[in-house]
Amino acid sequence: MRFDPDDIQRALRKAWSPSTSSQWTAGNPAAGQCNVTSLLIHELFGGELLKTPLPAGDHFYNRIGGRRYDFTASQFDQAIAYIDLPTDRAEAELGASSGQLSALRAAFRVVRR
Repeated sequence: MRFDPDDIQRALRKAWSPSTSSQWTAGNPAAGQCNVTSLLIHELFGGELLKTPLPAGDHFYNRIGGRRYDFTASQFDQAIAYIDLPTDRAEAELGASSGQLSALRAAFRVVRR
């Protein structure tokens, strides 16, 4: 699978649902999707998992090829002051169930075809 950030962002917007995050809404489909999305992107494309502490809790995203990719930043009203703390799958998995990851994986593969 080729890493094309614009294509990935479009596919994620179509793949996110209430099955991938209980915070999902039609008006804010990225809400609550950071853990599950960062895990899927790491699984498919490698790179590093990163986090930035925010008032509501840690926000997870990826670094691939030395560049930060936050596919769920649109869930926030304000810009994030990233600090790019390294993290791991175990920590990111605390905020995403295996069912949510399976649902996102399946939906993402369907919309990327």
